[in-house]
Amino acid sequence: MERAGGHSGAASLDPDDWDALRADAHRMLDDMIDYIADVRERPVWQPIPDAVRAGFSEQLPRNETPLGEVYRTFTDNIAPYATGNVHPGFMGWVHGGGTAVGMLAEMLAAGLNANCGGRNHIGIEVERQIVRWVRELFGFPQSASGLFVTGSSMANLMALLVARTAALGPQVREGGIKGEPLTAYASAAAHGCVVQAADLAGLGGGALRRIAFDSAHRIDIAALRRRIAEDRAAGFQPFLVTGSAGTVDVGAIDDLAALAAVCREEQLWFHVDGAYGSLGMLSDEIAPRLAGLSEADSVALDFHKWGQVNYDAGFLIVRDGEAHRQTFAAPAAYLRRETRGLAADSPWPCDFGPDLSRGFRALKTWFTLKTFGADRLGAMIARTCAVARHLEARVRREPKLEMLAPVALNIVCFRYRAASGDADALNAEIVADIHESGIAAPSSTTIDGKLAIRAAITNHRTAFEDVDRMVDAVLRFGEAREQR
Repeated sequence: MERAGGHSGAASLDPDDWDALRADAHRMLDDMIDYIADVRERPVWQPIPDAVRAGFSEQLPRNETPLGEVYRTFTDNIAPYATGNVHPGFMGWVHGGGTAVGMLAEMLAAGLNANCGGRNHIGIEVERQIVRWVRELFGFPQSASGLFVTGSSMANLMALLVARTAALGPQVREGGIKGEPLTAYASAAAHGCVVQAADLAGLGGGALRRIAFDSAHRIDIAALRRRIAEDRAAGFQPFLVTGSAGTVDVGAIDDLAALAAVCREEQLWFHVDGAYGSLGMLSDEIAPRLAGLSEADSVALDFHKWGQVNYDAGFLIVRDGEAHRQTFAAPAAYLRRETRGLAADSPWPCDFGPDLSRGFRALKTWFTLKTFGADRLGAMIARTCAVARHLEARVRREPKLEMLAPVALNIVCFRYRAASGDADALNAEIVADIHESGIAAPSSTTIDGKLAIRAAITNHRTAFEDVDRMVDAVLRFGEAREQR
């Protein structure tokens, strides 16, 4: 007789042999702990061989494959070719390094397999705990709402929608904007998702006015005031200003207090794209630079960046929780709320965003905050900035290198001085050479028309010696290419 849980002719996908599964699971866990512990022994990144890439063009599998065999494919053909942001040499994009604690929490969340769109269960309460902690960190009132999302791209879009509803009233959800001449404002240095949000919300990318920034890459407050006045005079309806707490290119922080004052005077919604920089509030050293953040109407942030929570764990907090709810709540018979049982405990997270199916992102965030504590996380954040200052000092000492932007937080933009020829092309080749060497993974951007090597020190594992190795590699590859 087939035992309970067997797969032969049974609908259940549970294993026949739980002990065998346990053995496979322990091996996987041990391997992944080693993967993190021994990260410095591997290259940061390596290209995917053609044969490996071709293996992922197979047809839909119709038959079973033993778990051990599937896992061997993972160890041989997936794990070696990941993005590399676990590695301390990864510093090109603002990606957190994650932690072993977060990995374990993600495993636990997967075991619970909770849908955190709503209903009366502990996953919702854990998320509400994080909301309370973010309120405390940012100085927001108890009426503020918060929600986990994929990342700040989604959070910035949702904030724009809340601001739109606040400006036009809840009826906009039924009738649409109907040609309303809404205009929003952000620095020309703001992240591209801020522009995309205006597009996705139906306003059009042109409705977002890109305001010039100053020599410190902060939005020009006087230029912002002028453009708002010009738009009002032309019959437009300004409704939103987005400030940046850590711009994408150089990590600059807009004068948030001044932006808050402008928004109060002009009666505009004040949103902060704090994707990574807003968590600087955890650091006594950095928090003063974020003065004005607590006056925002909404803030977008990513715990998976400076917070080192494993991907993904984006978040949106809104000062006026009722305005937030009115933007997204969509009553339906199948979402009936009760006063008792599993269908109780309204409002639900799905009342504050577009997703009904939502994973338990809050658990790995809760584990990270509980395990390490706010003080240690704040010290870690401050240390990434110290590593960036070390890199800046090293660049300034090297005659063959030049700085291209001030270092506000943890991002350093510099380049190799070309003796002759196309300096942009040379620096682009240097970046690719470093990637392929496996030594480090910087990125590139354009500063004042010049291609820059961009190093974002976001990983908690990155130390002084890691950025020194990258600089050594820049000098070595730059010299080698000039000699060709």
